[in-house]
Amino acid sequence: MIDLSRARDELGPLVVGALPDDEILDRYTRVLWNILTEPGDRAAGQLVGAVGPAEAFERVRRDDLGDGILDPDDARAAVERWRPRLRSGAVSAALRTARAARLRLLTPHDETWPDSVDDLAEHGPLVLWVRGDPRVLESAQHGVAIVGARAATSYGEHVAGEMAAELAACGISIVSGAAFGIDAAAHRATLAGRGTTVALMAGGLERAYPQAHTELIERIADTGAVVSEVAPGSAPTKWRFLQRNRLIAALSAVTVVVEAGWRSGSLNTAHHASALGRPIGAVPGPVTSAASAGCHRLLRELEATCVTNAADVRELLGWGELPDEGGSADSSAHTSDRTRVRDALSSRSARTPEEIAQRCGLSVTDVQSHLGLLQVEGLVVAIAGGWRLT
Repeated sequence: MIDLSRARDELGPLVVGALPDDEILDRYTRVLWNILTEPGDRAAGQLVGAVGPAEAFERVRRDDLGDGILDPDDARAAVERWRPRLRSGAVSAALRTARAARLRLLTPHDETWPDSVDDLAEHGPLVLWVRGDPRVLESAQHGVAIVGARAATSYGEHVAGEMAAELAACGISIVSGAAFGIDAAAHRATLAGRGTTVALMAGGLERAYPQAHTELIERIADTGAVVSEVAPGSAPTKWRFLQRNRLIAALSAVTVVVEAGWRSGSLNTAHHASALGRPIGAVPGPVTSAASAGCHRLLRELEATCVTNAADVRELLGWGELPDEGGSADSSAHTSDRTRVRDALSSRSARTPEEIAQRCGLSVTDVQSHLGLLQVEGLVVAIAGGWRLT
């Protein structure tokens, strides 16, 4: 039996508010299942979904799964892979690590739980661990996943950055995986434009992976959220990266692949999005580029939509087209506002967004959005103390 008093103490700051005993038991045993299983375990999802995590664990402990919920062969195989992880102190250790890293534990009972991941059904996550603000997951459900090759070309990084910055400037959240290449370009451009971005990780959140992106992941957690479904202390393995991809597809409303090789993991994300009925966009590249072969494959085999800019992605979201630069009133206003921001900048000394706003007569929020776009275009640079023209 689980000691509820101990469970309450160990959950501590990982949950919000004073919870009744049944909810404490539910959360604690969900963490237990989180340790017992790998992401997307169908048998665990079926069993927990049918009788709840606490009763499901008791049945496993008693070796009592002959009730028709699981196929007998599936039940035997499941217990065989779960039993090696049934060790004393595993939940306490995970929760101790989570408290030290200041993580939040989310379950389907929490208001901030993103309902979109429930579309994964029995393959869905039993819990989510979060660094940052869990509330941003609500906007991420209406946002865009921008993914692609780790070994990205300068073309791919430019397209990903420009697309992310323009979408973020419209208030659209950007979801990605914090990897090298396309993921990092999308996150950085969103942060530069003061937008909201969410990173889905394949390992425990107590340490950054890749380690070289420690600062980037910290910045994402400061203004958005870094999320994982595996327990603290878990290593990022190849299988967990592939399973992480299904969460990227499920959390966001649209998935865009900017660059991908013929066998890229980004294609795995696109196939998950397709299975969930989510729109998929693929950015075309040179036919001679191996880095774009996967995108061309998506266009041909998965009937992905060809996207070349933020306006195309907005259409996939159902937001309608962005005004073009051809001369509409809105386009002219957008262009003139950006010109006003540039005119308020100096090429010699840095100026803060507040100083720029005062000089050009725009709000600080609008100035920050335009600065992010100008930075992506290489026209301005952020330095200590503010911004200046390149």
